[in-house]
Amino acid sequence: MADPSAPPAAPSPEPGAPALVPARWYDGLSSKGQPALVGLSAGARGPTLTLHPLAPGAPPRVFGFREVDWPEAWSANRPPPRIVVDLRDHGSLEIEAVSAWQAAMHAAGHRPGIAQRMQTRWTVLAATVLASVLALVLFYRYGTPWAATQLTRHVPIAWEAALADRAMQQMDNGTLKASTLPAARQTQLRERFDALAAQARTLPPRYGGYTPRLQLEFRQGMGANAFALPGGRVVMTDGLAQAAAKNGLSDDALVGVLAHEIGHVVHRHTTRTVVEQGVLNIGLGLALGDVSGLLSTGGALLTGLAYSRDHEREADCYAIALMGQARLPTAPMADLLLAIAHDEEKKHPGAPASKAQESKGQSDPPKQRSPGVEPGGEGLLSLLSSHPGTVQRATELREGRAPHCAR
Repeated sequence: MADPSAPPAAPSPEPGAPALVPARWYDGLSSKGQPALVGLSAGARGPTLTLHPLAPGAPPRVFGFREVDWPEAWSANRPPPRIVVDLRDHGSLEIEAVSAWQAAMHAAGHRPGIAQRMQTRWTVLAATVLASVLALVLFYRYGTPWAATQLTRHVPIAWEAALADRAMQQMDNGTLKASTLPAARQTQLRERFDALAAQARTLPPRYGGYTPRLQLEFRQGMGANAFALPGGRVVMTDGLAQAAAKNGLSDDALVGVLAHEIGHVVHRHTTRTVVEQGVLNIGLGLALGDVSGLLSTGGALLTGLAYSRDHEREADCYAIALMGQARLPTAPMADLLLAIAHDEEKKHPGAPASKAQESKGQSDPPKQRSPGVEPGGEGLLSLLSSHPGTVQRATELREGRAPHCAR
């Protein structure tokens, strides 16, 4: 005898009527499947399912597109032996005539979504992955810096000044000490800085309405270095002034370094770094998911270093423009960079120079390659550097121009 729960053979549909697919209906009230026929027809939002129970007197039931959890096709070439259609509160359907079901779905206007096409077609998967990678690259290279620049416009100077005060207090309580440069020497350098700051006000502003109060301070510690804090404060160490004197360089070398630091202030690089890291972490978190915290952090670190290199190039371009506006040479600054890097090499043979000796940029020195290595052979080490190579930078500064600087 035939199994009464087995799905019946599908009858021949009337002309123009949707094809009926045999199925077993598990209504959730009994563990025994009931034979039924399923018809699919086109709806406004997607296929509509009509269930025809074959029990005597059982009326048909109609389920809209959103009332059904439609099964996905995982392989176009190897369909499963049966599929299950979830009717939610009304149980489920088990269908063995998979080809007939798929044909009925297609006839009812169902089109698989991108997720299903990725599961069944490797070309769609490859194209989606490629598009995702391209979107991430564009977001990193252009989207993040653009968003950070726009957000930085709305950061008040008062917030930057408060941040600078806290940072300066922490450094004064740690690595930095009061300067021992003679007062007359400090006054001489401060006058040169103030004259340079006056010239800076004649250049087109990077951020409209942003007018930080540029001021120079002196400290002892951190070797030969200078750094900029947000809000306009620039700090020069005694070691930097001593390095210039030791190598027989004029104060134009120190003024060039200070022009570089003013560039950091004008471009609001410290604030932009904070904002860029926030935007980048959010973007990577959305792209990589909550389970990719380590990968997101590592990606943010490497790309953050790349942004720092961009900031250093911007500061160098600003220094070239500002020194040109003041009719001062940039070659002495290049000589000072190379001299300090050479001194560092002699102190630590074979060790890469630190950021402090590399560019007189900001505090927090990451590793950098040896200044004796010509640009272009950095390899992986360049990814872990926050600065362009010393030789390349010195060459551009000596020439007073660089290919990445706006004309």
